[in-house]
Amino acid sequence: MTPADQPSQTASSPTMAQLNRTIHPAPEYPEKILQFGTGVLLRGLPDYLVQKANAEGRFNGSIVVVKSTDSQTDEFARQDNLYTVVVRGIQQGQDVAETTVVSVVSRVLAAQTQWQQILTIARNPNLQIIISNTTEVGLDYVEESIFQNPPQSFPGKLTAFLYERFRSVGGAKGKGLVVIPTELVTDNGLKLRGAVEKLAQFNELGKLFTKWLKFHVRFCNSLVDRIVTRPADAEAQQKLQQELGYEDELLTLTEPYHLWAIEGDDRVKQTLTFVDPASPAIIIDEDILFYRERKLRVLNGTHTFATPMGYLLGLETVADEMQHPIMSRFVERLMLEEIVPTVPAYETPGMDKAAIRQFANDVLDRFRNPHLDHLLLNISLQQSAKMQARNVATLQRYYEQFKAAPPFMALGFAAYLLFMKGVREEGGRYVGEIATGGGVITYPIRDEKAKYFYDRWQSVTPTDTATVRQLVVSVCADNELWGIDLSVLPDFVDRVTEQLGSLLTEGVEPTLAKAVQS
Repeated sequence: MTPADQPSQTASSPTMAQLNRTIHPAPEYPEKILQFGTGVLLRGLPDYLVQKANAEGRFNGSIVVVKSTDSQTDEFARQDNLYTVVVRGIQQGQDVAETTVVSVVSRVLAAQTQWQQILTIARNPNLQIIISNTTEVGLDYVEESIFQNPPQSFPGKLTAFLYERFRSVGGAKGKGLVVIPTELVTDNGLKLRGAVEKLAQFNELGKLFTKWLKFHVRFCNSLVDRIVTRPADAEAQQKLQQELGYEDELLTLTEPYHLWAIEGDDRVKQTLTFVDPASPAIIIDEDILFYRERKLRVLNGTHTFATPMGYLLGLETVADEMQHPIMSRFVERLMLEEIVPTVPAYETPGMDKAAIRQFANDVLDRFRNPHLDHLLLNISLQQSAKMQARNVATLQRYYEQFKAAPPFMALGFAAYLLFMKGVREEGGRYVGEIATGGGVITYPIRDEKAKYFYDRWQSVTPTDTATVRQLVVSVCADNELWGIDLSVLPDFVDRVTEQLGSLLTEGVEPTLAKAVQS
């Protein structure tokens, strides 16, 4: 799973040296991977796994990283492209504390200012793999010329790079690449392939390139699962740096659990030599639907239903939710009683209902990890799109199975509607408010549908049930928002209206307490 990057918080100390290859010498390897993205998820999962493989002599390759968003790469340059991954948590009842200096990044190049240099990497005969992690919308097709310097979209950049590769190798069969997007999008590999093929057609790149693309470039659907963050603030950063004995601007925190499921065939297995066949952490299979559904529904779906409630309670992190006696009970019952039963299972050991329940219990332990500052406000980014992608199918499956409205999903949906209640617009952005014992806290509503909800809340009087119901009906019935009409689900509108009314008039904690005690 992927949280939004927190701002880098560097605590300087005159007594400590900054991490670099002088104080931490590291071997250099041929550049075998091109990676689009510099975020903490890539640093804490794929790059970390390649580092482990190099240490064990299974890959012997390095990674060239492309930064697409801006031209600032100084934080990498100052550290000779080194950074530290700190693993903290509990796994199978045992405390885990591990520190790894990752040295697999050979270079970090800025697409905005070094695009031609990036294109020359396409001619590297050692290059085998491309990895990406942009945003969910980063895989969308944008009609543009790939001959810009650089193209604006990620698919545009990738098409230009692959075309340069094709030209440099003369369409050679053995010089195709394996492309692995890690964005949390269903069939992310197929979606990226579709965008590249459309761009090839729009840019009239020719039948030979299209053929090479079809037969010799393998786009893999993939799923990543690891909670990765940065230190929450300067104090936390400084404490960790004191333990390490050096400064690290790119310090990365993560949990022990990790999974990377990649949809691929024998060719993919032969290319991804950093994969240990005996390790359950990286799975290469012809079908990864089970792993995707399990994570999307159980882990991500629970986050999306629970995060608004937790934030409205005044909590800051996932660990705070699990330490709150009432909120933790809500999370547990929501996940175990309503979400887990709806996840499709197979009659295969490791993919059956028992495996789903075990995964859910593991997720609850991961949520309780006190070492990670997994901020609820970061999880709330694009909450509406996440609600649709992660929870609409779960809601439908619950109705098919139980023929009734799920009480905890309904309460989570009501809290989501309240969280989306903007109180004012500030420079084209909308903010919400929560009341606390010490006053009022405002928060940004970072959602493409912020104005949509702001407009609908204008006609709502909190004490008037009719206006509350009108809001619920109008949102639930929006096919464009959800892909279906949620208002036709029996009793769902009534349940959500009742809970939203209670949240507005009785308060968040009393409403939640009443629900979990039922």
